[in-house]
Amino acid sequence: MSHLLGLCGSLRRDSFNLKLMREAALQYGGPFVEGNLRLPLYDGDLEEAEGIPADVQTLADQIKTASAVLVVTPEYNKSLSGVLKNALDWVSRTKDAPWAGKPVAILSATAGRSGGERAQYATRLCLMPFQAHVLPGPEVLIGSNFNEFTEDGRLKEGRGLDGLKRLMDALKAAAT
Repeated sequence: MSHLLGLCGSLRRDSFNLKLMREAALQYGGPFVEGNLRLPLYDGDLEEAEGIPADVQTLADQIKTASAVLVVTPEYNKSLSGVLKNALDWVSRTKDAPWAGKPVAILSATAGRSGGERAQYATRLCLMPFQAHVLPGPEVLIGSNFNEFTEDGRLKEGRGLDGLKRLMDALKAAAT
């Protein structure tokens, strides 16, 4: 059965990026799985001694079998989060090119005004070698995130939600 996979580069339980990812999944509709990015730091010695960790292989398998993937990242120091970069690095070490041709939408929410433009750009660069089908837009950049969500974690009506709906429609179309 087809499903959407979400990867959130913020591990914080009440993260605005986690809220954004879940809102995107609601707008996409259908089965949704949240990938686990609580992985060990990439270490070539660990890989050589023990192979690919089970959690990393599970994530790679989830990417491979998903109909489409959401990659949601905060902007940390003008780039994507270390958590997300680490997951991308680990998955790149697995077999069978799980990202190849996979429809991917990149989203971000930040406290600053830019909404994570640099984080999204850096994420696109990181995904390029994997030959994923990263959608060009519409870009969903939620700035001043503390003002953009309701108390129950939903994205408020407005430009951000409108763009998110259009992006999820494009992602669904790319996944068929």
